[in-house]
Amino acid sequence: MMKSNDAGIQHRPIVDVLIPAFNEENSVGLVVKDIPDFVRNIIVVNNNSNDDTVKVAKAAGAIVLDEPQKGYGKACLTGMAFIASLPIPPDILVFLDADYSDYPEQLTDLITPIENNQIDMVIGSRAKGEKESGSMTIPQVFGNWLATSLMRWIYKTDYSDLGPFRAIKWDKLSALEMVDEDYGWTIEMQIKAAKNNYKTTEIPVNYRKRIGVSKVSGTVKGVFGAGYKILWTIWKYW
Repeated sequence: MMKSNDAGIQHRPIVDVLIPAFNEENSVGLVVKDIPDFVRNIIVVNNNSNDDTVKVAKAAGAIVLDEPQKGYGKACLTGMAFIASLPIPPDILVFLDADYSDYPEQLTDLITPIENNQIDMVIGSRAKGEKESGSMTIPQVFGNWLATSLMRWIYKTDYSDLGPFRAIKWDKLSALEMVDEDYGWTIEMQIKAAKNNYKTTEIPVNYRKRIGVSKVSGTVKGVFGAGYKILWTIWKYW
């Protein structure tokens, strides 16, 4: 993964960041500005927002794409299609939420295991990091526990979280042929990585209360929709 010239000087791999965003005008600019400078492209996928998400993201320096069909996975797929069209693809793609609940500056720690060419995918584990009180709801904590426990039993994995803050080698991600268009995106990636014998690890990441109301854990529909889709995805690939 690391590249060097004739003088033996090593350089960072090419890193792009993908941020799905739906009505995150109050937070997306903060996320973009806190991402380390060595990142090549920060790609925000506007997922049918009706606020100033696009304006704020562009002002912060992000490349903004539009995806009118709602769905976290759909936004990710649109961002991946754009990245695949670039003349030079990234070595590593990082996924990050637009709500400012994660700490973008921890991206450096997130990609280090991949930079050392020892790991294919790194999950930022909120379960292993420091969480601000109230940053995760009871359904979120229970859902993560249930999903990771089922994956451990069925797929022999060792995940502690379905955290959206994650990094993966671009070629490895492309080979997974991701298809989920909504709540099942993160667990689909982790299950497929396990089934393909990818080398994965977790690092602790800190987590704070998000800005605004969650579209998933903040609504009854979101909680039940995400829970059903996660369990269905586990069964689907079994």
